[in-house]
Amino acid sequence: MNTSYKFSLEKIKANYKLKGRENKELKYLVLYKAIKDCIVNFDLPLDWLLPSTRILAQNLELSRTTVNKAYELLQLEKMIVAKVGSGYRVCYKPTANKKYSKKSILLNDTSQFPELSEKGKSFAKNISLVNKSFNNNIAFRPGLPPLDAFPVNQWQRLLNTYWRHIKSSNLAYSATTGIEELKNSVSKYLYVSRGIKCDSSQIVIVSGSLQSLYLIATTLLNKKDHVVLENPVFPNVHSIFKSSEATLVPTELDEEGLDIASLGNLKVNPKLIHVTPSNHYPLGTKMSLIRRQQLIDWASEHKAMIIENDYENEIANQHLQIPSIYSLDNEDRTIYMGTFNRLLHPSIRLGYMIVPQYLIKPVEALQEHSHKFVSPSIQVVMTQFIARNYLYQHLRNIISVANKRFSMFRSTFNSISGHMFIAAQECYSFHVVATLNNQSEQKLESEILTALKLRDIEAHSLSKCYIGTRKMYGLILGFSAVNERELLKKIKLMKGII
Repeated sequence: MNTSYKFSLEKIKANYKLKGRENKELKYLVLYKAIKDCIVNFDLPLDWLLPSTRILAQNLELSRTTVNKAYELLQLEKMIVAKVGSGYRVCYKPTANKKYSKKSILLNDTSQFPELSEKGKSFAKNISLVNKSFNNNIAFRPGLPPLDAFPVNQWQRLLNTYWRHIKSSNLAYSATTGIEELKNSVSKYLYVSRGIKCDSSQIVIVSGSLQSLYLIATTLLNKKDHVVLENPVFPNVHSIFKSSEATLVPTELDEEGLDIASLGNLKVNPKLIHVTPSNHYPLGTKMSLIRRQQLIDWASEHKAMIIENDYENEIANQHLQIPSIYSLDNEDRTIYMGTFNRLLHPSIRLGYMIVPQYLIKPVEALQEHSHKFVSPSIQVVMTQFIARNYLYQHLRNIISVANKRFSMFRSTFNSISGHMFIAAQECYSFHVVATLNNQSEQKLESEILTALKLRDIEAHSLSKCYIGTRKMYGLILGFSAVNERELLKKIKLMKGII
């Protein structure tokens, strides 16, 4: 008898005996109420396995008919469900005002608890800025590479090899900033693919870009410290720095990237400048070489650190390679960020950053006090994935797939759209921006997003990326994860909405 089964039996048995002593009703009603109480009070959680009618009848010294009647009542109330091959399971979900709590009176009386910290309040307040969704709709959710092109078999073989040869000593704690083999591999990969030279000791392995930003913000920022951000900006970046209680300095872009000249009126020295120079999010603007050098000079003059978020360099720079800000910087004031989540798949949770020498120890200490380290098995497999040239092969494949899907998506979308238009002529990212023809249509953007969601189509708001009142309206659409057949089918569903 498995643990879940045995636990259910003991709970029902105890409650049935209790109910039986105080209740003179028919036995099946007593049993029904006993089980229902267990479910409503969460003694038997959602999807919990219940005893079979035979086992329950034997243990309570009841007839099978009595138990069957009790189970039938519970099924009618949709408290339990019979699943073929697995017996009866709890299917009760609490309503919004019914919470797991021993003292529900305390739920709305926060005076009974310690007050949240200012930073805790700030993060809770700003969570709405984050773009997040946990449904299975990949059409047309931004931030996804061609998931169906990921070489699952290659990865599985590497993972199987890892577990076949693992030593018990390797199951202990791992290096906080990442295993040395992966750091060396990432260092070589960055040199070959982007011309970046760095010492592997400067590389910090993380779960993704958001964790990198959290580590940097927590290490460097005090309340009201100034942070320069591109405007528009990735909402998750906005959320991190706003939640860190920094003073945000949204800065407009022109055709060469962040407008350095507009920072001339800034009367304070910002601590951080966050930019996406290879592929501005979400508009795709590339920062020119001259502008990158100007930014480095401005940061040096104002003693600021630069965060170079290079989230989709591989697809953004298929045809043109401009030296990274990190490579041009001779003062070690640039923090370089990259992620494999946007190249392989988001569930891998693997990224990296190159940090200046003076930040290595505080960043490592913060990691040590928080998430500790990224799973060593993932790190080892990623090391092999790079060493065996699988990563380079995969990049060539997904770029080819993304280019094909971009052309199909853009032409089909523009052919049926009345309110919106995709201006991009080439594939610069795994997402595209479709702007509204009338840029005062805030209400229309919201209505379109709502209508798409009702058809199980995901999209992000363009206006949400802006800080302040001056906004553009439209949709950010991730096309690359959707195969050609499904892509055409989903766009047809959009006809009449867009």
